[in-house]
Amino acid sequence: MTKIIFLPHEDLCPEGAVIEAEPGATICDAALAHGIEIEHACEKSCACTTCHVYVREGLESLNEIEECEDDLLDKAWGLEPDSRLSCQAVVGDEDLVVELPKYTINMVSENH
Repeated sequence: MTKIIFLPHEDLCPEGAVIEAEPGATICDAALAHGIEIEHACEKSCACTTCHVYVREGLESLNEIEECEDDLLDKAWGLEPDSRLSCQAVVGDEDLVVELPKYTINMVSENH
């Protein structure tokens, strides 16, 4: 199992969280399975940027970014070099440190 450390986020996990995920799962699916309600307005189909995250450690262990994700990331709020869409970022064997952005471009919370 791979450990994913979520840094504290004011709304989604105020105290931060440490979860375990099976290699092959996406960061989004792992977070949702552990009660971290990452927005995913497109139902994880790589059609929006609401699940944007920063992978502060372990980025190189994730699957290679595909063109669709790369194109969408250009529209994400607060894009950084370690940005990924959590619905597309597949967990490998290396532990991760993930930061959830303070904002998304989603104007309405879907409350999934």
